[in-house]
Amino acid sequence: MAVGIFDSGLGGLTVLDAAQKRLPDVDFLYFADSAHAPYGVRDAENIYALTRHAVYNLWDRGCDLVILACNTASAAALRRMQEEGVPAGKRVLGVFVPLIEALTERQWGDNSPPREVAVKHVALFATPATVSSRAFQRELAFRAIGVDVEAQACGGVVDAIEDGDMILAEALVRSHVDALKRKMPEPQAAILGCTHYPLMAETFQAALGPDVQVYSQGALVAESLGDYLQRHPNMQGEGKGGFLTTGKPDFVSDRATQFLRRQISFEAA
Repeated sequence: MAVGIFDSGLGGLTVLDAAQKRLPDVDFLYFADSAHAPYGVRDAENIYALTRHAVYNLWDRGCDLVILACNTASAAALRRMQEEGVPAGKRVLGVFVPLIEALTERQWGDNSPPREVAVKHVALFATPATVSSRAFQRELAFRAIGVDVEAQACGGVVDAIEDGDMILAEALVRSHVDALKRKMPEPQAAILGCTHYPLMAETFQAALGPDVQVYSQGALVAESLGDYLQRHPNMQGEGKGGFLTTGKPDFVSDRATQFLRRQISFEAA
């Protein structure tokens, strides 16, 4: 039995790692569309087509539940896939929900009118595609009022991480934080709106300062997934766990092993 986890590349490994620690008895099948990464510079139609293809691949492999561990895919493709309908017995979920639940301190199923929350000034760091979609702001507005969100498109960060150039990634993060602070000098909270970014969480925190609460998605998504599987135990599927990539398996395996500091072996999708 396996739950599918999809990402455009290796960023979703931060979600996978947290999910495996939270749910050690659950198998996961991770799919990295490395041949087409990064998604953040693609247009919405292309992101939707690539995401849909990957999700159906995971469904065909027996994963009844697929988590889009990619903010760009969640922003550009999730709602459309759900509106178009999914096969009977299948589900696809994104990563925005647990984050917004934590920020607003209210459950997703709470359909009461939007209300004020403690955090008023939020910095959102995300890919260009996620920023342009305004999906985070739209979902937040359904649940909270009076929150000022300043988004910063972090071009180049995902590419540097995927290439293993962490020195360049750190320099880019500091540059993007500086750019955001020129627009919002004193954010109260910061959202790392790409699953690659937790790999740079210490750099973000250092650049933002100790008084800014930084939200990473891995642990939040893992906790939410645990609750979901407890309520829907039949959604663990029938497939086998493992690692798949559309890229070069040896190269992707080496990068993944560096990220998680344990041996990871990808196979061709």
